[in-house]
Amino acid sequence: MSHRRPTAAHIDRSVSCSACDAVCCRLTVVLVPDDHVPAELVERDVHGIDVLRRDADGWCAAVDRARMCCSIYEQRPSACRRFVMGGDYCCAVREAHDRRVIPSTLVD
Repeated sequence: MSHRRPTAAHIDRSVSCSACDAVCCRLTVVLVPDDHVPAELVERDVHGIDVLRRDADGWCAAVDRARMCCSIYEQRPSACRRFVMGGDYCCAVREAHDRRVIPSTLVD
């Protein structure tokens, strides 16, 4: 995956965060040394990699639930900065989310 920001020609203008299930806010965000995220939002995964912490429901812990926006937007991780609304990765993740199969019966 390229780390360049998509050009205007590669952005689907029909995509809007306000009409989305906030799929990107439930992805694992791997942190790099240049990311300066508040320590309380960082956890180490089972592989020893620093990631942005998620709450018990799977949502990013940095999401301001009252306003449904990023509470650390100005200092969000580089991975989040590359996730452009309507960009290729955004559209691919949304499509995969929309195709998911939801079981009619839950099994313990």
